[in-house]
Amino acid sequence: MAAKYDQWLTEEGLLRIQGWARDGLTDKDISKNMRIGVSTLKEWKSRFDEIREALRIGKDAADRVVENALYKSATGYMVTVTEPIKVKRIVYDEITGKKIRESEEVVEASKTLHVPAQVTAQIFWLKNRKPEQWREKQEYTDTSALDKLDAILAENIRNANR
Repeated sequence: MAAKYDQWLTEEGLLRIQGWARDGLTDKDISKNMRIGVSTLKEWKSRFDEIREALRIGKDAADRVVENALYKSATGYMVTVTEPIKVKRIVYDEITGKKIRESEEVVEASKTLHVPAQVTAQIFWLKNRKPEQWREKQEYTDTSALDKLDAILAENIRNANR
């Protein structure tokens, strides 16, 4: 009798695992699809390079898609939208100018729109890419209060020694 992991070590099994990871499923979701426990998947990841690699490749691909979408959201982009529009056609007699025929049809029309940058995406990007400059809590040392306290203590010590 074959071990349960044998079916997942085949080319088809590894492609399914990779596809689930690429689709954004978590290890918990993937283990559910495989009909095993999360702990079993964790064990198999440490035991079988092929399973670990299939998950890594799938997750990397999904991460790149999200990274690209975040970048586009942070910088803004152009998009072409196609919409159906109703067109009315009227044919006139060239001599009398009277309407001969009238018809309507639906046609596809394209237009290019600018999707503006999203401030939230920009903040997220900068906080993660340049945390030293963009994190919420900037670290700095203000010693002025300590310097004042030192001066007061020194003055009190001088006065006490007189």
